[in-house]
Amino acid sequence: MRNLKHTNYKLKQLLHKKNRWLLGTALVLLFPIVVFIVLNKLYPLTINVSYSPVITASDGSVINAFLSSDDKWRMQLEPDEIIPVLKQAVLLKEDRYFYYHPGVNPAAIVRAAFNNLTTGKTTSGASTITMQVARLLYPKDRTYRNKLIELFRAGQLEWNYSKDEILQLYLNLVPYGGNIEGVKAASILYFHQSPKQLSLAQAVTLTVIPNKPSSLRIGEQNARIVDFRNKWLRYYKQEQAFPETAIQDALNEPLEATRLEAPKVAPHFAYRMFRKYKSQPIIKTTLNRQVQEKVEQLAYNYMQRLRYQNIHNAAVLVINNQTKVVEAYLGSADFSEVAHSGQVDGVRAIRSPGSTLKPFLYAAAFDRGLITPKTIISDVPIDYAGYRPQNYFGNYSGNVTIEHALATSLNVPAVKLLDQVGVHSFVQKLQQADFSEMKAEGDQLGLSLILGGCGVKLEELTALYAAFANQGNYSPIRWLQHDSTIVTRQVFSPASSFMINQILTQLLRPDLPHNAQNSSHLPKIAWKTGTSYGRKDAWSIGYNKNYTVGVWVGNFSGEGVPELNGTDSATPLLFDIFNAIDYNSSNSWFSPPKTIGNRAVCTESGKPGNTFCNDQVMDTFIPGISPVAKCSHLKKVPVSENGKYAFCTTCQPQSGVTLKWYPNYAPEILTFFDSEHIPYQRIPAHNPNCSRIFHDFAPVITSPTAEMEYILEQEERQKLMLHCNAHNEVKQVHWYINDKFVKTAAANENVFFEPEKAGKYKISCTDDQGRNTNSYISVQFL
Repeated sequence: MRNLKHTNYKLKQLLHKKNRWLLGTALVLLFPIVVFIVLNKLYPLTINVSYSPVITASDGSVINAFLSSDDKWRMQLEPDEIIPVLKQAVLLKEDRYFYYHPGVNPAAIVRAAFNNLTTGKTTSGASTITMQVARLLYPKDRTYRNKLIELFRAGQLEWNYSKDEILQLYLNLVPYGGNIEGVKAASILYFHQSPKQLSLAQAVTLTVIPNKPSSLRIGEQNARIVDFRNKWLRYYKQEQAFPETAIQDALNEPLEATRLEAPKVAPHFAYRMFRKYKSQPIIKTTLNRQVQEKVEQLAYNYMQRLRYQNIHNAAVLVINNQTKVVEAYLGSADFSEVAHSGQVDGVRAIRSPGSTLKPFLYAAAFDRGLITPKTIISDVPIDYAGYRPQNYFGNYSGNVTIEHALATSLNVPAVKLLDQVGVHSFVQKLQQADFSEMKAEGDQLGLSLILGGCGVKLEELTALYAAFANQGNYSPIRWLQHDSTIVTRQVFSPASSFMINQILTQLLRPDLPHNAQNSSHLPKIAWKTGTSYGRKDAWSIGYNKNYTVGVWVGNFSGEGVPELNGTDSATPLLFDIFNAIDYNSSNSWFSPPKTIGNRAVCTESGKPGNTFCNDQVMDTFIPGISPVAKCSHLKKVPVSENGKYAFCTTCQPQSGVTLKWYPNYAPEILTFFDSEHIPYQRIPAHNPNCSRIFHDFAPVITSPTAEMEYILEQEERQKLMLHCNAHNEVKQVHWYINDKFVKTAAANENVFFEPEKAGKYKISCTDDQGRNTNSYISVQFL
């Protein structure tokens, strides 16, 4: 019994000692963990690496780059750019047990300590990749205290990041001499290629240089680098890390690299993306590098020919119509040209659009039901409160079809059409398409805006033209690959877009470049040109199913050039670009939408034919929208048998009357015929004995507009136009200002007078039948 008690006592003592030992061991093990947790709270790990902003093309290649905020070339490496060859070479050289230790390799520490003690000097290190990352993030002098801090930071890295993320950080931060850090920056600046494209020899070169970045400078010590590289290649061969043939090829590969400049493709585009997305280290754009380089080369060569005409600048934008992304962006033909402001971005510059807005107006008029392609509109001199638009060549065509007016870019019909659509309504249409100047100053614009009396950007024009290639759907331009959302707005109907496409595809038009018919290949595109007032801007915007291309040519200085015009200055470059990026794309063209129809119309009016319409032609129209009124280009007039007088229902006699057909011309056309001495069939004078004629059909004063205030430049001695719409049989009218006789003129003649002083004016018009109309205006001088 006594022995049993003694045994139990001994057992209890043993258990007590064991528990104390276990507790002590646990405390020893827990203490550093607790200390680490406390220190981690007190001194949290912060990684704030300043990367060089990199602009990449759609294929991932770097097209431009900028220094980091601390003036380093330090480009962020992406996970898929860490190719197996590079990863294997780095791990075998720097830390083969990287994926197995917790950030510190105890065996390596013991080995390094033993070697260093036995030799009396530092012969090997024990730094893992994680510890090297900690040292690169928090660079400090090599002391034992700092080594402990480095171990602590390595633990924090392992605590917060995966092994792959730590390896990626290492490859982003390793030094390569000078201000180059990271594998990606070294690959781009030394080899001008992505890390994905590195050969085994190049990968090993970038693996060994960080050991001696100051003494192994590519381009300066290439022979030493090759010796050092081959030493490691032979080691890799011994370790059977890579196929023997691959290693042998790497050993034989010469190193002819030298430090190069960072890529500078599409500099205007790159600067724009850099400013817009400054916080992103990698800006993945939609730019198509092949298309961009073709456009750059074509534009540069083309401008070399134009500079002898004193034309020095060009800008180009290429939009993919399927994806709405920018594939090419050329702010100027030569970014480095200082003499002619090559660094100005012509894609964003606000310039006068010339006639390039006209297709948008005609599309809006189609959708409003005002016109169809075969509708007749008059192209004759006209006056809008002193604003008198003129055609490009100064001539007039009389009655023309809408499609002819647009295809030949006539100015007067466009102004007349804008007056019908309404300036405010048209401005709202352009505001829908994000035209910045329309949003800022749209309420200050007038009828002149359709001829270029406003400001637009090449990117705005090109994006809206792309809507015609997408059934009238406008989409803002997309710049980045990850921006997959396509926002669309229906600014034009599919039917009006198709009509515009058909008109702008015609080749029988004045804006076909000279000798273009003799060209080896004309691209199948719809296009429109424009030339601003003073010949300061030449435009040509074209599109097919695949692309919309906008071209501007001129001088950033604003200097006009007599030879500058959209036809011969911008369109040849447009054609060259389409032939280069989308050659032979004419097999597929736009199909008419279901919302469009065809009908026969009279050639004299463009309206559905009447019984007296002998010549008709097929026209496209929008059912339920387009006008349906029948043609009235002729009218029956009762006249005396001798053809001397015409009668109305009030004065028509019982006998001696003949019904005859007469052309139903608008008064402005009659005025044009008279001014151009074009013969036409006149309606005889009305029966002078008619009692009704003196009460009805008095002339209508159309200019100046009644109750309007006219503000004139007194020094320029501006004049106001007097014009009336008189009945067809009226031959002459008499004009009076403040009851003072001014002039007797033909019924449709324009008469001009110069106001002498500010104030109210009474305008009177009396026709040769004695009928009179009065109108009142006021005049102010600047």
